[in-house]
Amino acid sequence: MRIKYTISIVVFVALVIIEKENNIISRVSDKLTSQQTPQSVLQPSASLHMLLKHNASLTTRSKMNSAFTLMKRRLENYSHHQEVLTSTRKQILLLATTRTGSSFVGEFFNQQGDNMFYLFEPLWHVEKMLTLESGGTNATAAAKAYRDVLQQLFLCDFSLLESFIEPLPVDHITTGLFRRESSSSLCAESVCSPVIKGVFERYHCRTRRCGPLNLTMASQSCLQKEHSAIKSVRVRQLETLRPLAEDPRLDVKFIQLVRDPRAVLASRMVAFAAKYKNWKQWAMGGNVPLDDDEVRKLKGNCDNIRMSAEVGLKQPPWLRGRYMLVRYEDIARFPMRKATEMYRFAGMPFTPQVKSWILKNTQVSKEASGVYSTQKNSSEQVEKWRFSLPFKIAQVVQRACGPTLKLFGYKFVSSEKMLIDKSISLIEDKVFNFL
Repeated sequence: MRIKYTISIVVFVALVIIEKENNIISRVSDKLTSQQTPQSVLQPSASLHMLLKHNASLTTRSKMNSAFTLMKRRLENYSHHQEVLTSTRKQILLLATTRTGSSFVGEFFNQQGDNMFYLFEPLWHVEKMLTLESGGTNATAAAKAYRDVLQQLFLCDFSLLESFIEPLPVDHITTGLFRRESSSSLCAESVCSPVIKGVFERYHCRTRRCGPLNLTMASQSCLQKEHSAIKSVRVRQLETLRPLAEDPRLDVKFIQLVRDPRAVLASRMVAFAAKYKNWKQWAMGGNVPLDDDEVRKLKGNCDNIRMSAEVGLKQPPWLRGRYMLVRYEDIARFPMRKATEMYRFAGMPFTPQVKSWILKNTQVSKEASGVYSTQKNSSEQVEKWRFSLPFKIAQVVQRACGPTLKLFGYKFVSSEKMLIDKSISLIEDKVFNFL
């Protein structure tokens, strides 16, 4: 009896030590949930319960050693599985503003295949809800909400996003997710519920007709993917995302996509005609009042983009090796080269499927490309704006966004003749260093 009692005490103490060791591992990364843990690996708490339950059978030193060996092996397997997930699972956040080509560039990751979970503008719901509740978007509150939702989504947790979806999902099921069809992951067979005739008949994805989205299934699908990517045009300042970079559960890389502000304005005047009616009127005649709210808004947008880029290019410790700046013009001219660079930066495999999509979608006819299309004849898109934006409007943008133009290597125009002269490129050859 004394031997049994002594052995039981030793086993208990040893298992407590192992339990503490595992807790240390858990603090380093709590990525693993019960869904992620291999069924063949016993959790330490379960192993502790089982071994204590059967400690009466451990009456010899050899059996005790066998128990220690088994427990050590299982703990090593568990730890190894954690390390593999932490070291291989990567996240990409594509940051941009509207009409910078972000939907097109986002497809570089959406087309990756089965190992990528891609989300298109999930923060649309957050912005809409905050605007409805307060009559306008509070910048500080919005920045915190955007950050928290992004953090949870990168962890494959949709619960916080659910609270912003209107109408509120019932049992985690929704028909209201913004642009679901723009995410291959949310249209995959594994998350595609049956269509209910007469109710969800019109709700479909690009490749198949799907019923409402079950966000629990989407979460499970996300957990099974090796990488994830999110495209957003709603984050104003890169600095607000610092907690994501410092979260030990994540390995986030930030790609900031920028475009000539003059080209952005020209594109918005077409895509958002009603919202930019003042600009359209100014383009047709009269002088632009430089103290107008629209001009101040333009300057504020340019300043936000520039300040985020300045933070990223300085590579502070929390961003070192995590930030890349890409100009849309470079992607439009050299899509394959820039896509290769982005994938190399992200540490993800550049698959033949992505290459095939890029080749197919960068050389299309004018008829095939529209205002919101991701199909572009990329070589024609680069400076197309020069022949639709009046010189006086270009001058206003240059005055409001001068420092931004200079930082990103966009040349100023000094005359209408220079603006429409195809022989003069307005894009400087510029390399933006990133680690």
